[in-house]
Amino acid sequence: MTSSQLSEPDSGKDALTSDQAFRELSALPPGPERRACRSQVIDLWLPMAYRLATRFRNRGEPMDDLRQVAAMGLVKAVDRFDPARGKAFETYAIPTVTGELKRHFRDHTWAVHVPRRVQELRNQVRLSQRDLSQRPSAHNPTPADIAADTGLSEEDANLGMQAMGSYSVYSLDAEPAGADGGTSLADRLGSRDRALETVLERESVKPGLRELPERERTILYLRYFRDMSQNTIGQRLGISQMHVSRLLRQTCEQLRADAMPKAA
Repeated sequence: MTSSQLSEPDSGKDALTSDQAFRELSALPPGPERRACRSQVIDLWLPMAYRLATRFRNRGEPMDDLRQVAAMGLVKAVDRFDPARGKAFETYAIPTVTGELKRHFRDHTWAVHVPRRVQELRNQVRLSQRDLSQRPSAHNPTPADIAADTGLSEEDANLGMQAMGSYSVYSLDAEPAGADGGTSLADRLGSRDRALETVLERESVKPGLRELPERERTILYLRYFRDMSQNTIGQRLGISQMHVSRLLRQTCEQLRADAMPKAA
């Protein structure tokens, strides 16, 4: 069979030629001749796959990518089709190619990973919003409106609406809605505040500080809040510098032990 015999199957004659090609393909043993015949069959039906891909245009995916996915679905359909079942190839190929395109959108085009159930809720909500917005006296549909229209619970309708923003995300360089200009989303991102660790540490030692004797609390205050030397503190309290050093060490160790989480 030559390539001139294989053209896009738009006529009854071409469809008959396609059936003959599939019968020949199924009868050929593995080898160069079968691979050549398989390639010709794929080329024959490729225009149909491309037409199916155009149904999914304007959804944010490049047309070249959609055609590639459709071609992959066609290859699967050609490899799995059994002409002995008596069905036309087109009735088998169209659902296979369309399913491959839908799987591509489901699995590879979401900016944020969303469970499949939530993806399906999102699709129901999207269709409901479109239908509701076209009705007379239409308004922005609420979760209650969508729930009444689809039969979903309000919780699921709200979940589907939240997933609407997960399909595509804004660039961090994008300007937020309502911004005066010159400010990007990245400029509004928070950063780690190291002072939070200090707050945590202070709160952790407060119970232990309350339990300290007056002298130990005074030593800590003079040393760490008044920045006095150990020698000056000793003179003020009438004890030696060595004694001050020992009390500081013991007090800090006690506070550290009290602040540590207790082992289970």
